[in-house]
Amino acid sequence: MGVIGAAVQLAISLFVPVGLAWYGRKKGWLSWKALGVGAVVFLVFSQVLEKALHIAVLEPGRPALKGTDSVWLFVLYAALAAGVFEELGRYVGFRWLLKQHRGYGDGLSFGLGHGGTEAVLLGVVGAVNVIVLASLIQSGSFDKTIAPSLPAGQAELIKEQVLHTPFAMYVLGGLERLFALAVHVALSLLVLLGVRQRQFRYVLYAILLHTAMDVLPVLYQAKVVKNIWVVEGVLLIWAVAAVSFIRRIKPAFGQGGEER
Repeated sequence: MGVIGAAVQLAISLFVPVGLAWYGRKKGWLSWKALGVGAVVFLVFSQVLEKALHIAVLEPGRPALKGTDSVWLFVLYAALAAGVFEELGRYVGFRWLLKQHRGYGDGLSFGLGHGGTEAVLLGVVGAVNVIVLASLIQSGSFDKTIAPSLPAGQAELIKEQVLHTPFAMYVLGGLERLFALAVHVALSLLVLLGVRQRQFRYVLYAILLHTAMDVLPVLYQAKVVKNIWVVEGVLLIWAVAAVSFIRRIKPAFGQGGEER
């Protein structure tokens, strides 16, 4: 069931963003430039700059800051770091890289590029890893080629996770990418509105909202919260609120959603 679950996660994480891009192109709001900038901003600010800071301040292999075992300091740092890097990245993208692309559709496209790239990296790549590892384990190649190079006990842990993770957890992983995608689009529109109105406080609002959304997942990572269904249920609420915001904010961009 693990391989089937991973395939479902892969399909959700890949085909929904691609489908939304196709839909946006059909409806005329998709901007390839804004989508591309959104993807690049995510990679640079989240996967390079934020990860570099993590290497500097986090303990390797466990959810803790260097020099302290305070769970709450870790939670504060981890949630705030994601908010600061990603929202400032959106601001940089709209402020300097998309000066002629600041309409409503550009905001949708930027968020789709940002969240879609995250979905591919986390949902698709993670699922492919599971499928490949499961194939190696079932063929016996894992024990011959990979296990000998791993620390004691880690090989069995990987096999346990790959072979016995419930089907529902993979589906939930794919749905989580969709929840995050909705929030990324909403926050992209919020930051863009701030750029259009020259109000940096909108960026601060986005940072606070992003940080607040990440608190519960970080608490789960730190094993303070242990019920994954509670975490995903709250993320679903965030996603519903994000979709509502996306629909309601369009008039703020003026007639047709173009920059005034």
